[in-house]
Amino acid sequence: MHSRENDPTARSDAVIIAARRSPVGRVGGSLKTLSVEVLMAPILRSLLADTGLESSRVDEVILGNAIGPGGNPARVALLEAGFPVSIPGLTIDRQCGSGLAAINQAARLIQSGAAEIVIAGGVESCSTAPWRLEKPRSLYELPQFSQRARFAPEALGDPDMGSAAETIAQYYSISRDRQDAYALQSHQKAIASQKSGRFQSELCPISISSTTVIDQDECPRDSLTLKRLAKLPAVFQQEGTVTVGNACPINDGAAAVLMVSSRLIPTLTLPSELNRGLQFVDAIATGVDPTMPGMGPVAAVQKIVQRHPNLNLDDVGWVEFNEAFASQVLACLDALAIPIERVNPGGGAIALGHPYGASGAILVTRLFTDMLQPDWFRSNVRQDQCGHSPSTDSERLGLATLGIGGGMGIATLVKAVDFYSNFRN
Repeated sequence: MHSRENDPTARSDAVIIAARRSPVGRVGGSLKTLSVEVLMAPILRSLLADTGLESSRVDEVILGNAIGPGGNPARVALLEAGFPVSIPGLTIDRQCGSGLAAINQAARLIQSGAAEIVIAGGVESCSTAPWRLEKPRSLYELPQFSQRARFAPEALGDPDMGSAAETIAQYYSISRDRQDAYALQSHQKAIASQKSGRFQSELCPISISSTTVIDQDECPRDSLTLKRLAKLPAVFQQEGTVTVGNACPINDGAAAVLMVSSRLIPTLTLPSELNRGLQFVDAIATGVDPTMPGMGPVAAVQKIVQRHPNLNLDDVGWVEFNEAFASQVLACLDALAIPIERVNPGGGAIALGHPYGASGAILVTRLFTDMLQPDWFRSNVRQDQCGHSPSTDSERLGLATLGIGGGMGIATLVKAVDFYSNFRN
């Protein structure tokens, strides 16, 4: 057995051993009264309960947040959850990629030997986010409301994400029919997942009051049809194709994972059912044209493949892709040659919602649930709807990716591992 004390230079793998998320609520909906720290606190406590670890053993809590109150919500949330005052917190902002960036940062800390147990994820409450006011330049001007921070200098182009989604739809010839069909499929998969209990092990019920507990995602629509989607008008451009039906809603939600050093696993007394996890393989963040930020996943995923010469995307059995807009998802999947049937098997953000700073962590939580389900782990292989039958090694690989305002992409590659086969020797 290795330890950081007797071999500080030895590389350690970072392994996710627990993952939890809140239900995702619509802005002004079921979670509207909860500040970011109150929304996140139950997630942090659930991770400790799932693993049996004491909060005092956590080296760091890292959370992503994009439009929240400022300051350091990660520190406030861990104290709200009852963690000791000795535990530090770090909040990072990479806009929609914040939650995934937090997880990647945690993995790098563990790989470097700087930490052994880290909780990482993201949280967003669009319902309680503060208003933005532009400071007047003189006493004779009134302050002006601002909807968002700048993503890029105006000289390069700084479009709103919806306008950028229209640009992508036009540039890559993504039709309205394809967008609506994709959106409907996302809702159908999410509804089927709710009915089957697919999300049960990952959801952390959120108590609103002594009599009200939210335990289900709010946005999936069972009544949605292609006919209804086709009647919706374009939102961002008069003759456009992006509608409220084929775009994500605005949401509240939180998600986080508990990650440990592989060297630590043999020393931990974990619950008997906790015998597998997701090993962090690699992650990339990269930049693209700010006028088409939704194409960021293409560059990020391609860089991951380039860094691993023996890897191609057919080797990845599970793909979680943040669905900000159907046009963006379809353009990226076309460019990467990833079949739609292999993406977001439980539904995506068009149906479930996109709580900005939390969305990347929700993607990893979904991978954790689906990749480590007992029935799959015993068989090690499945055949997806398009006939793809990956090998055992392929089926153990998962990918999470997002596009980010300002022209960025982020992607994270993970691998399912069995603790006894991989770390108990």
